[in-house]
Amino acid sequence: LIQSLTKSEKRQFHLFVGRLNGNVEAKFFTLFKFLDKQDYYDETAIIKNGIVSKRQLSNLKAHLYHQILVCLRMNPTLRDIRIETREHLDFASVLYQKGLYKQSLKILAKAKTQAMAYEEKNIGYEIVEMEKLIESQYITRSLKNRADELSLQAKMLSVHNTITSKLSNLSLNLYSYLLKTGIARNDSEQNKINSYFVKRLPKFDFAKAGFRERLWFYKAHLWRCFLTQDFLHAYKYSTKWVTLFRGAPNMIEANPVFYLKGINYMLESLFFIRKKASFHMELLRFEEEISNGTIKKNNNTEVLIFLYYYNNQLHKHFLDGTFRDGECLVDEIVEGIQKYHVLLDQHHIVTMYYKIACLYFGMGENERCIKYLTKIINAKKLYVGEDLQCFARILNLLAHYECGMDYNLERQYKDTYDFLNKKQNLQGVQKELLESMRSLGDMYPNEFYREFKRLYGVLKTYENHPYEKRAFIYLDVLSWLESKIYNKPIDIIIKEKAS
Repeated sequence: LIQSLTKSEKRQFHLFVGRLNGNVEAKFFTLFKFLDKQDYYDETAIIKNGIVSKRQLSNLKAHLYHQILVCLRMNPTLRDIRIETREHLDFASVLYQKGLYKQSLKILAKAKTQAMAYEEKNIGYEIVEMEKLIESQYITRSLKNRADELSLQAKMLSVHNTITSKLSNLSLNLYSYLLKTGIARNDSEQNKINSYFVKRLPKFDFAKAGFRERLWFYKAHLWRCFLTQDFLHAYKYSTKWVTLFRGAPNMIEANPVFYLKGINYMLESLFFIRKKASFHMELLRFEEEISNGTIKKNNNTEVLIFLYYYNNQLHKHFLDGTFRDGECLVDEIVEGIQKYHVLLDQHHIVTMYYKIACLYFGMGENERCIKYLTKIINAKKLYVGEDLQCFARILNLLAHYECGMDYNLERQYKDTYDFLNKKQNLQGVQKELLESMRSLGDMYPNEFYREFKRLYGVLKTYENHPYEKRAFIYLDVLSWLESKIYNKPIDIIIKEKAS
């Protein structure tokens, strides 16, 4: 938490602690200053410094943590509609406990209006329940049929929240399935996903649905599309997601993370279906929204902007075949990973490494490609999608072949084959590619052309296969084979296709 604080937030905490003279000498503030100077948490150094005994350290850390959070809660840059609405609810609770019922109801009415304006129906339900509690003890006579009105509101909010909860559960479970097992690899898996989706999709009147119900509805459909490789419909639902936000600018301010994710999925879908003109247009709009402040900046959104901006900048160069023009991004990405390493999970970091490796492979800088692939292959206890792990090994095999490091190609082939087999991820494209790479070791150079042409013909049949086409998302192996057949750099091949 301390490492995530900005300079202004640390300065604010100093002022917060200094509001009472006794606090500046307090042990929790001494601990804060000591931890702020540490590059990593070292408990032994804390005890050795004499700030606190080992037995008291746990309590002191908890107290410090609480004080930092209290301070951050008051920071204007970190406040959002949920914090403000809950603060009103807290104030109303204080007034209720003081017996000031009218004042409490007045604040609750303001909080409810705010909650409804921003579709915060969970908080809205809590507010209505508190209104019911107060009205049951104190008859204000401010409105006729007040009890009926509140009961109706509670029922309506409960229905909306139940639908939202079912849709969000469905969306989260589909996303979890995608991370754990990857996309559908056969009819059985696809039928399982579709059956799961249809069975758990709640029935409701879409015309009467609010913002959040529609958002989670689109999200659930999007994950189903990604799982079944229906990227055209993924583009459809991600576009509906983004359009929903653009039709309600106040929701972009209140939920910048959801808006950012929607933009990213829309750009990813456009990349997968190779809609180059639309991709460039939406990426340009995304850049403009970052620069003009449409998207609220905080630690959370800064990390997401970093991830989504650079991921899609790399995708742009993959689409255009301008790999060398994208090399300037590598240092910026590595610097960003170092800057945000506390907030980034390993899955997103290695995904970035894989895309950097693809960039270098497209440039013909195969040794640099291998450097980044090694970071993925050698990673221990790392949770990433199996597809990424598998294709990192295949690309590693191709990169070693390309830069002439083929003295242990047989060993690499066996390791890659065993890994894919173990993960039950060895499908047609991978098998054909691995077998061909293995056979090259027994061929004369003048036989390579014929083998590359044969392999290209075989793999071309898989390009639009419902389950095999996923291989071409991670690695444009057809363009690589064309570069070998026509003796042209791979970036030239992709540029010619793009034009």
